[in-house]
Amino acid sequence: MNAMERVIARDEIRQLAFRYALATDARDLDALVGLFVEDVQVGGARVGRDALRASFEEQLRAVGVTILFVGNHLIDFEGEENALGHVYCKAEIQDGERWIKQAILYRDRYRCCQGQWYFARRLHRLWYGVEASTSPLAQAPAHWPENHTGRGTLPEEWETWGKFWKESDPG
Repeated sequence: MNAMERVIARDEIRQLAFRYALATDARDLDALVGLFVEDVQVGGARVGRDALRASFEEQLRAVGVTILFVGNHLIDFEGEENALGHVYCKAEIQDGERWIKQAILYRDRYRCCQGQWYFARRLHRLWYGVEASTSPLAQAPAHWPENHTGRGTLPEEWETWGKFWKESDPG
């Protein structure tokens, strides 16, 4: 790759991390699994986007609201079609009545397939998780922009959020 191709590839790879965070928070499973190569390995023996979708669905149904904030992103190329990445992420997660703050490092492998970059693997490593003393979701509505404090309208205003939770409703 020449210098300009590396710059473009880095930008496309960084977009993967940003899109991962948004798709996770919005519970857009179609967008989320579409960020991964078709032959993604899930756990020890499962392979493919269908297996990945089932894994994400199980993980995300176990928690409520998530807010992923992507920070530092280092990318090292291993040829023209493969790269490694380290992505820092601060997360806030609703776990039942608890509100958890985490510092995460994702260790990624990326692969370029037919001119498009995908995650080939994404490993979640945790520096820490700490419970906040109060949940920000327990506040009264903010009625933004009237008030600067209080509960906002996300994630419920995302169509994919409602669809995700409706699909799990047995009624």
